[in-house]
Amino acid sequence: MLNTVDYGGKEADIVHALEEDIIFGRLAPGTRLVEDVLLARFPVSRHTIRQALYQLERLGVATRERNKGATVRRLAPEEVRQIYEVREMLQRQAALMIRLPASEALIAELAEIHRVYSAHVDAGYLRGIHEANDRFHLTMFSACGNAYLVSSIEHYMRLSLPVRANSLADRGKLEISRQHHLMMIEALKRSDNWVLAQLCVDHLQPSKAFYLREVEVGPVGRDAG
Repeated sequence: MLNTVDYGGKEADIVHALEEDIIFGRLAPGTRLVEDVLLARFPVSRHTIRQALYQLERLGVATRERNKGATVRRLAPEEVRQIYEVREMLQRQAALMIRLPASEALIAELAEIHRVYSAHVDAGYLRGIHEANDRFHLTMFSACGNAYLVSSIEHYMRLSLPVRANSLADRGKLEISRQHHLMMIEALKRSDNWVLAQLCVDHLQPSKAFYLREVEVGPVGRDAG
């Protein structure tokens, strides 16, 4: 059941709440985002609800069609493949542009973010896992020195939210992610950008593979890995 919290009429808070519901699977891909239902949940004006839906569409996590309204975005297999092709290119390039060995300050910042991430994993705190994971990667990629490249990486991270969401409650995938983060930190201490770049590409694969298997094959034979 969705929470009915007073969000004070803030459009950004409504966007955050709905995005969180999508990330955590409370709103499944293809679910209609009905204005009247949202008005009952959020004590705001219809204009504010429409602006929030527009922002979700702009972020790529919802779609809107004339006479049908807004729905949670459902990614077809070919869309997933294309989005991840772009993510791989962007993240590889950013990793190649980071000056190595990285500064002690960056290493320390990433280590602290990873500590927080690990604590959330151990506690099973999904929102914290999601936010710390994104902060880890955007902090690392920001070291490439190109704000436009980092902005593009963030955009495609959002586009892939329906794909990434399946990892949040899967302990096996979270353990892989935790190990990848530690390997990235170690790679940043060294001088081989290609090793770091390959780690960044490999890190994307488990969620993509799981999502495609679920869509194309179905949940039969699902495992925890």
